[in-house]
Amino acid sequence: MPNFDARTRDTWLFWITALLVLGAGLGLRDPWPADEPRFALVAKQMVESGNWLFPHRGIELYSDKPPMLMWLQAAFYTVFGNWRVAFLLPSLLAALGTLWCVQDLGRRLWTRKVGLYAAWALLFAFQFTWQAKKAQIDPLVTFFITLANYGLLRHLLAGPDWRWWTLGWFAAGLGTITKGVGAIALLMILPAAIASWRGWPRVRVHARDPRFWLGPLGFLVAVSLWLAPVVSVALAKNLPEYRAYLDDILFRQTAKRYSQSWDHHQPAWYHLGVMLTMWIPPVLALPWAVPAWWRRLKRRDARYLLPLAWWAMVLVFFSIPDGKRDVYIMPALPMMCLALAPLLPGLLRRSWAKALLLALTALLALLFLAGGGVLLHGSGSLVDRMHDQRGLDPDGVRALGWMLLAVGAWALGCMLAFRRRVVAALFASLAGLWVAFSLVGYPVLNDASSARGVMADAGRRIGPDAELGLVAWKEQNLLMADREAANFGFNVPWEQQLQRGVAWQARAPGRWLLVQEAALEACLDRDKIELAGISNRRRWWLVPPGAVNGECVATEEERARAAAEQGRGID
Repeated sequence: MPNFDARTRDTWLFWITALLVLGAGLGLRDPWPADEPRFALVAKQMVESGNWLFPHRGIELYSDKPPMLMWLQAAFYTVFGNWRVAFLLPSLLAALGTLWCVQDLGRRLWTRKVGLYAAWALLFAFQFTWQAKKAQIDPLVTFFITLANYGLLRHLLAGPDWRWWTLGWFAAGLGTITKGVGAIALLMILPAAIASWRGWPRVRVHARDPRFWLGPLGFLVAVSLWLAPVVSVALAKNLPEYRAYLDDILFRQTAKRYSQSWDHHQPAWYHLGVMLTMWIPPVLALPWAVPAWWRRLKRRDARYLLPLAWWAMVLVFFSIPDGKRDVYIMPALPMMCLALAPLLPGLLRRSWAKALLLALTALLALLFLAGGGVLLHGSGSLVDRMHDQRGLDPDGVRALGWMLLAVGAWALGCMLAFRRRVVAALFASLAGLWVAFSLVGYPVLNDASSARGVMADAGRRIGPDAELGLVAWKEQNLLMADREAANFGFNVPWEQQLQRGVAWQARAPGRWLLVQEAALEACLDRDKIELAGISNRRRWWLVPPGAVNGECVATEEERARAAAEQGRGID
């Protein structure tokens, strides 16, 4: 057996913990809303159709996001042949890559210990862990942005290093074709240029060197990997739908979404609230870190200036438009943890810091114990919501109750086992939470959260030979269907979907419709339709042949109800 020294053990402990926390539950669940079923459905249709360049959602082109995440999911499915593994692997690998970038930057700019402190702080920041265990675009774009920051900082603070400079720009380009905001990583150059101009030590842009232009060239190469073929094929085919795809993804979903946001409207200070709540626990150190950062900036230490100034610019960038979501600000979290890490050894030796972390651990234990007790009691508003909105049966509610009790008991045990090491107690408690939720919560919640239960039950009830059409459907319905289901557009108004579905049903015997409750109209005989089940706070109905009475034309009340539900968007 190899003889590991203390430093090697510390490094191995971190990476084993990270893999356990982030990888637990891989393969135990299907895609859950929001967003996960959409991307997995697009990837599945790529594999089935062979068309990887122009993604589809059902019968419509999907132009909301570039296809980078969907490409990776489809590629991993091609390798592993299992969608439950393939759809989550990009987020897992991206999160591990982000942790490596932060850990190695901390090591290179300060010390090995600082690098590990930065990585531990990032690993257990709630937003990072939560998003890393989901198959959304944000973990992937956070990785590309952090990799770009890594390459730029290697050059600007420890350079010149033209290979990392070029790779930083290239990574920013990959981030841009993952989600349009990937280019914000390049804002790092602005404070570096100002600091270099003002004579700060250790920071140089080297803009007069001809190799400076390798960076912008790397960015263009990365962006062209997707943009060049998609534009050339769209222009060559000269089809209206392809032109509309280009217009939407290149202009409406980027510049117009930023300047004229049409959804997720929030006040200008929204992201401040996100950071103060979703970046716990490392954000709790900010009241004491800010004065320390100020002292170091007065000493002209560019190791703090560049990540902190970049964080501030990203905050301003995402605070300007009306449309805001909590995940928008997540790419700034790694740089906050990096700048915070050198201060943590000193801060954590203070009695107030130990008391604060101990109180947080105790609060977590009490909340989970109380939540578990409520669920096991079997009555109350929380239990009712689990049943009515999530479709959980009593056995599922009890399983969640026991899971919460176990997590609460684990946290209490960690407090006792690590009485003098409150950081270890908190992180062990959080690790227990994430592992328990992944191994127990995933299987319990999966059928209701993924729509697998509703779709499997609908398939059994209509029989193996019947055809199924979807009206007012969500991506998880088409993804989890046990047969090739017909759909009548996704962005099409629900009244038109129902009309098309009824016409489709009338053209051949043995055809059923699955309709979301908000899209039901008076033309459907309520005595003949059947409740298929509840999934994601929605009720779904099976419409058998012969259940349609007359022409399906919605009343104003029905049209308003459907429009309100269709506009709600996120599950």
